[in-house]
Amino acid sequence: MTSPPITARIADGVSSIPAAQWQACAGTGDPFLSHGFLAALEASKSVGGRSGWQALPIVVDGDDGAPAAIAPAYAKAHSQGEYVFDHGWADAWERAGGSYYPKLQIAVPFTPVPGSRLLLRDPALAPALIAAIEAVTVQSELSSAHATFVAPNQIALFEAAGWLIRQGTQYHWTNDGYQDFDGFLAALSSRKRKAIRKERAAAVEGLAIRHLAGPDITARHWDAFWAFYQDTGARKWGRPYLERSFFPLIGEALGDRVLLILAERDGVPIAGALNLIGDDALYGRYWGCCEDVPFLHFELCYYQAIDAAIARGLQRVEAGAQGEHKLARGYSPIATWSAHYIPDANFRRAIADFLVRERAAVAQEQEFLCELTPFRKA
Repeated sequence: MTSPPITARIADGVSSIPAAQWQACAGTGDPFLSHGFLAALEASKSVGGRSGWQALPIVVDGDDGAPAAIAPAYAKAHSQGEYVFDHGWADAWERAGGSYYPKLQIAVPFTPVPGSRLLLRDPALAPALIAAIEAVTVQSELSSAHATFVAPNQIALFEAAGWLIRQGTQYHWTNDGYQDFDGFLAALSSRKRKAIRKERAAAVEGLAIRHLAGPDITARHWDAFWAFYQDTGARKWGRPYLERSFFPLIGEALGDRVLLILAERDGVPIAGALNLIGDDALYGRYWGCCEDVPFLHFELCYYQAIDAAIARGLQRVEAGAQGEHKLARGYSPIATWSAHYIPDANFRRAIADFLVRERAAVAQEQEFLCELTPFRKA
């Protein structure tokens, strides 16, 4: 007797799915995949409207009628806020007479954090969910589908389905059982150890550093951080991705999983770094300042993050995309992965050829970067 065919549906945003049903698929370990985080993006209008991100979660329901597998999917009208750059692919497709946009993105918007892209209450439905993503791409006549920052344990599922695999690099700090920051410093070479101590002393001179979480973060703190975020966003992207109301929404939804680290001068915040806390990692997300203090960025985003991770017994700190300057601060190069579905055979062959060459270059670069870490050599 053959099994009945599995059907999928497209939901009208994350907010249309009951939180308990979403969490049953997403689990609780990754704050970025939580219903609260993704729904806050929608409620704040950071996605939707004219943002170029339209939330279209792809859902496979179980026998009980509730979602058993979900892909956090978005129709994209551009390639902004993804951190896996495909502008060259878009240009090539457009020059060939095609329309690269809209495309389908399986991701957490504006968040270069590796995680599950197949949210599975029933792990056996992974192939069916991937097939549903492909069907939506083809039936909607989209150029492509892209699952970015895929957790390493899921990349094989996409590869088995014939998706093209792309490799990138981030810099993560790993907790090797350190009892405190000095324990971490003891693992570094003497020269690097002295340099970090000197940086930290210079960064905090005349300042007070505060760690705020959950209800301790008030509207006043969010106002200060919003000013910092706008300054950084204007300098990096031209226009910040997130809206003001997003921040208190995640503060309310995620509670103690939100950690805001502020630097204050005479009781007035002058810089801040926003982090989210998962089951085994601290994730550095946004930073900004209204006063230029040497080394303060390193202190708030990297060293204070390490302090917080050690205090909480977390395994690692993920401090965002790019940044070779993190190497000298004890962060090591880590491979990241994305998967790409290209329906057009000729376009797929061209991208596959590019990825073979790119992977070789990335692997060579990572080998070189590993030699630059500040840890004492055996």
